[in-house]
Amino acid sequence: MLAMISMGSFFGATLDTYNRFLKRSVRKRWIVFIHDVMFWLLQGLLIFYILFLVNFGEIRFYIFVALVCGFAAYQALMKTTYLKLLETIINITIAIVSFLKDLFTTIIYNPLKWMIILFITILVGIGKGSYSLVQFILKMILLMVKILFKPIIWICKTFWRVFPTSVKKYIEKFYKGIEGTAKKGTNKLVNGFKFIFGVNRNK
Repeated sequence: MLAMISMGSFFGATLDTYNRFLKRSVRKRWIVFIHDVMFWLLQGLLIFYILFLVNFGEIRFYIFVALVCGFAAYQALMKTTYLKLLETIINITIAIVSFLKDLFTTIIYNPLKWMIILFITILVGIGKGSYSLVQFILKMILLMVKILFKPIIWICKTFWRVFPTSVKKYIEKFYKGIEGTAKKGTNKLVNGFKFIFGVNRNK
């Protein structure tokens, strides 16, 4: 009897706790239905387990009376106090979780975030600086090459002007011949590759 009266009071407390966290008005009906079925199954199994421990699971009429008496005693004597205690525990838990979250954000998350941002900023700055330096070096090299080769080009142009016409024609002919030979060789090489790859594809 005492065990079933206690389970009746415990059932009342768990029912109020369940309703407090379920929030039926904002839940969909099928979700509420599934949760209700699971809650009642769990309560039934728990009550039967306690009953099995105290009298090996023998069901008597007074067991139901004891459950109802325990539930009624909880509703009349303990419900208001329990709900206030439950709200106090919930508020304390929320405050602790919020404090730990703010502490984690302040001590770990924000410093780590700013370190990563600083590291990425430094890498981007180094990359931009390196790119600008390479551009500057290439421009200086190109300028030096132009300065160095300008006299050579001027000398070559001067010599080209004083060359006899026959020599110029011979040089141009020789250059065109080399150019034509290079083109023919390139075409043959390209055709050879096309032939080889064409044979392989056919296979």
